[in-house]
Amino acid sequence: MSPDKFRKKRIRGIFACTILIASAVVAAPTVLARRSPFEPLTIFARAFTHVETGYVEPVDQQRLVYGAIRGMLDALDPHSAFLDPEEYRMLEADAEGRFAGVGVEVAMRDGWLTVLAVFDEGPAAAAGLRPGDRFLSIDGEDARDIRLYDAVRRMRGPPGTQVEVEIRRPGEEAALERTLTRAFIEVTPVEVRFLEQNAIYVRIETFSENTASLLRDSLDAAAEKLAESGGIRGVLLDLRDNAGGLLQQAVQVSDEFLSSGVIVTTRDRGGQEVSEFRARRGGTRPDWPLVALINEHTASAAEIVAGALKDHDRAILVGVRSFGKGSVQDILELPDGSAVKLTIARYFTPSGSSIQATGIQPDYEASQPKGPELSHPVREEELDGHLPASAGPVSGKRSRATLEAPIAVPGQSSRILGDDPQAQRAFQLLRREMGRR
Repeated sequence: MSPDKFRKKRIRGIFACTILIASAVVAAPTVLARRSPFEPLTIFARAFTHVETGYVEPVDQQRLVYGAIRGMLDALDPHSAFLDPEEYRMLEADAEGRFAGVGVEVAMRDGWLTVLAVFDEGPAAAAGLRPGDRFLSIDGEDARDIRLYDAVRRMRGPPGTQVEVEIRRPGEEAALERTLTRAFIEVTPVEVRFLEQNAIYVRIETFSENTASLLRDSLDAAAEKLAESGGIRGVLLDLRDNAGGLLQQAVQVSDEFLSSGVIVTTRDRGGQEVSEFRARRGGTRPDWPLVALINEHTASAAEIVAGALKDHDRAILVGVRSFGKGSVQDILELPDGSAVKLTIARYFTPSGSSIQATGIQPDYEASQPKGPELSHPVREEELDGHLPASAGPVSGKRSRATLEAPIAVPGQSSRILGDDPQAQRAFQLLRREMGRR
């Protein structure tokens, strides 16, 4: 659940004008009056009035209006949605990176509420939930085809309270039942670990409001710690299971590693460029060898970073094709505290390649045979109502290769990467690139 463009306290109005046109009867052929774009509102008003006055029980006007707006947004793509005031507050809490819940990132995949990521040290992690798990029920209520925000609402709650969940795990026949005790979840967007030969492992969990500043601080601290032994010599950047977040944070993270050029552009319904974000030379990190990890759950803002680093030949990408969520959502807050999340544009990488429904291809394919992923993960192009892909060039110019052989990881890095074949392969490539400097 991650918005890409966050605009608060901005109200837009749509005003309908009725224009009366008088026409004279002449010998020329009859010209049909142009149909008003607001004619469907007349149909809606009549239906609304009929329900309000004729339904067998008294009706709540707000509930009717919310239901109508929700239905209108649900008729679009999977990422457009109406949020009531409580749901909008949950969205803001997600962007800030602190909330009370069970510690999972979820999304609807093929009608199932599916775990995208599990936050370290949260209730879900303690109970053994994994990416790819599908919820069968939440507190005894069926979770199939549930609205995403309804599911999130059920799992959020006061710390210390419990929620009962039943999940289906790929590869296991029997359903799993778990009791999760809600807690305050402090999402740590950036994690840094030290590997051999002055390489560092940097994991970006999400793109929340402080991701870029935390990355800068973490890189500064790592450089200072390694200064006496020659400084940072290489970076292994982990973007796997990162469902995205705020566009500006993705731009700023990319800018840490790029000194110039386009990072991402957005285009509207007519294909016209709406915005272009470029890298700035100031503050750019040294040209360290850089290898980035992506997988089928790398989405949205994380794909922007991966695409920019690949197209500028700044990083080698390892893993599997990313999710393919390449659309821009704008948040319009309404006067009563509710909001409309509307898809308004598509993202394009520096090479002009659309991310939407295609994703980012790695330079080196590396599967995760020991991982708990779905045997056939559902990506953007398989979601009902998804925006189609846009024709254009393929991101990056390099051909793809496959990494299959197991890698022996030395010393301290073995403890960090030993159970992670994708990361092992990526570290092998990073060490190769470091050896060339």
